[in-house]
This record gives sequence, structure tokens and C-alpha cells, in this order.
Amino acid sequence: MLTTHRLLAFLVVGVPALSALAGGLVYWRRRGAGRILTNVLALAQTLLVAQVALGLLLLSDEREAADSLHYAYGSLSLGAILVPWFYAPASGPKRLAWFAGTAALAAALAIRAFMTG
Repeated sequence: MLTTHRLLAFLVVGVPALSALAGGLVYWRRRGAGRILTNVLALAQTLLVAQVALGLLLLSDEREAADSLHYAYGSLSLGAILVPWFYAPASGPKRLAWFAGTAALAAALAIRAFMTG
């Protein structure tokens, strides 16, 4: 389970960064988010939820991280990527900007979590 958590960490950093880059590009070009971008943004959210769930399972098995900041950065990363579901507009280009921006923030926080793990 620890190996899966470590391998998933690379995806948790890469997929939100890729989705943020693609979302920012689509927003800058003033186009609507297509199916692929929507699915990549959803994949980024799913991977973060899975990573936090694996981390909680490891914690329940008494396998703690070396630095307690690891938990803070992991939780903040999950919270950041879920924020648009509460605060983003119902539709339009600003909704895409919210999802892309918080994906970028979540990727940055996931990098910090990776560094403290």
C-alpha cells in the first residue's frame, strides 16, 4: 500500500498540473471546455481523493510520515481542488478558470506534500 501511495504521488502532481495548463490555455483562447479537458479535471480530483484515502489507510496502519506537515499539505491540496464545487459560477468561462486555477494550486500543494513525505 505504501508503494501505491508513492507511485500515485507522481500522478497526483502531474495530472492536476497538466489539467491546469490545459484549462488555462483553453480559457485564454476563449473556448469552452470540451469533454477531454472536463474528464482530465475530474481525473485530477479523483486521483487526489484516492491519494488522501490511501494516506488515511496508511495512517490507520500506524505508518506515519516523517514530517507532520505532510498531512497539512495533503489535506490542503484536496481542499483546494474541491473548492470550485462550492464557489465557482454555475456555467461559463469563469467556471473553467476556477477549476484550472485550483488544479494549479492543488498541484503546487501536492509537490510540497511530496517533499515533506
